[in-house]
Amino acid sequence: MSDQHAEPGGPGAAGPGPDGSGFTYSGAQEELIVLARPEARLRVQADGVRSAAGADVSALNMFLGDEQLALEPLFGSEERLQGISEASAAGADFPDLALFYRVRGATQRAQELRARIAALPEIVTAYVKPGAVPATTHGSPEEFDEARRMKEKSAATPDFTGRQGYLGPAPAGIDAHWAWQRLGGNGEGVSVIDVEGAWQLGHEDLSAKLAGIVVGTPISDVAWRNHGTAVLGVIGGDRNERGVTGIVPEAVTAAASFQGVGTAAAIHAAAERLGPGDIVLIELHRPGPRFDYQPRDDQRGYIALEWWPDDYAAIKYATAKGIVVVGAAGNGAESLDDAVYERRPHEFPEWWRNPFNPSNRASGAVLVGAGAPPPGTHGRDHGPDRSRLAFSNYGARLDAQGWGREVTTTGGSWNQPGDLQGGTEEIAWYTDTFSGTSSASPVVVGALAALQGMLKAGGQRPMTSQRAREVLRATGSPQQDAPGRPASQRIGNRPDLRGAVTNLLPSTVGSGQAERYWDELIPYPPELPPRLRLFVAGTWRNLSNPSPEIRQAVHAAFAGGRPDVRVWFSDDEVVGLVVTG
Repeated sequence: MSDQHAEPGGPGAAGPGPDGSGFTYSGAQEELIVLARPEARLRVQADGVRSAAGADVSALNMFLGDEQLALEPLFGSEERLQGISEASAAGADFPDLALFYRVRGATQRAQELRARIAALPEIVTAYVKPGAVPATTHGSPEEFDEARRMKEKSAATPDFTGRQGYLGPAPAGIDAHWAWQRLGGNGEGVSVIDVEGAWQLGHEDLSAKLAGIVVGTPISDVAWRNHGTAVLGVIGGDRNERGVTGIVPEAVTAAASFQGVGTAAAIHAAAERLGPGDIVLIELHRPGPRFDYQPRDDQRGYIALEWWPDDYAAIKYATAKGIVVVGAAGNGAESLDDAVYERRPHEFPEWWRNPFNPSNRASGAVLVGAGAPPPGTHGRDHGPDRSRLAFSNYGARLDAQGWGREVTTTGGSWNQPGDLQGGTEEIAWYTDTFSGTSSASPVVVGALAALQGMLKAGGQRPMTSQRAREVLRATGSPQQDAPGRPASQRIGNRPDLRGAVTNLLPSTVGSGQAERYWDELIPYPPELPPRLRLFVAGTWRNLSNPSPEIRQAVHAAFAGGRPDVRVWFSDDEVVGLVVTG
């Protein structure tokens, strides 16, 4: 999600939000969700609904027929889901997925129909979910027009990786460059599915590892496409000499659209296609109870999807499978610790408990807030580095933060060509101002995918979602205070891959004699530092940024024919070096 309401004077101040005309994303439709009574054992068939328990369902079928509605199992075949629930009853504690249904055809009259269907004897309750949307900011029209005029003169896409500060060393970045030097640190063996509305799948910088759409029908809208394209670029932008490079360019990325199936079903379908250690990213939020679930152009009061029972159930199912789920906390400027979230809406089932309260049963998802990038990034200042941005939700439930402003990636500027590179070809748009909890979340996903890749490459078990939350909370660059936004308004730490690896893989220091060396004067990829590579104890070890004196000493030792180069190493990184001959 990207922020729509900006701090005064910042990018977006002339656009949507309190100081602008506002906008809404098209295709954000309400969903009418029904929970059936377990004892009814409903089964949806082509000719209507029946009861496997022999209950009288004529009133339900008459209601659906009169109103020209259709009931569909939210998560697939009831028989199959019943088997899953029974098999996992002793272990996982997610709600019974076989009891959730979605009402088709109720879009324009959802609130009216809710009360009527909830009163039927086979139904426990029914509730309406507001339309889910991303949360995006964009630069002012003046900034956009000037940038487009400059970039449209270029015949070929330049290399924008120098503007991706989030790739750099901690605390400013997450130290992706360091991770790329480690086995698996590019995300090898990890798959990520982005759950939202649409993507530009033909983008020139997303061709290497993008697997396509796994469920749903993408929304035909340029604003939605730009949002999804920006998210994928942060995670898996191709490694080449143009455009951007994703945090984990070797990870497989895919997309799941909620259009036509609903948000919970999209999350569930994504989880069905993944295995332990893979990642589902939820790039959506929706209006919460603060303003009575009403859509707002400024997105105030918008919250994370896990608050709704069916979305919570889908997330819980995914995390119980060993999949890491990451969700944007939302751009509602809300304290998720507020008492308003403790009050159960009367339409929600009685088993529901506020998932934002850490004392209650957790969904298991990693929840991400939006922090300020280092002051001066792209010539702008959004407050102290790693401080909470004003639009970001906060509270004890949040696990980590990512850059919530100034994220350079693929895609355009909301519904326009990119502010970094525009032109007539949408497949070559790039932006410098992707923002909100929408930009923060893929930064955290990229960090987690790099860690999962390293764990898998090292023969270790990948993290569960709960373990990922623990690592993000125990490591990272700490949140900072800002005027009026103290660090006690928790959004968490910014990931630090080097520190997280130390936490996950406490390694012993080994030593050995260097048998041969390779002086890497021109590193590949070019974002990596120059390295002196030494073959020790059966594998190559890396010394980054060697001094001219060390480089010369190693050259001389091997040139003499009888090298005596003693190396101390931790995994594949050189931590000590002595040259005696």
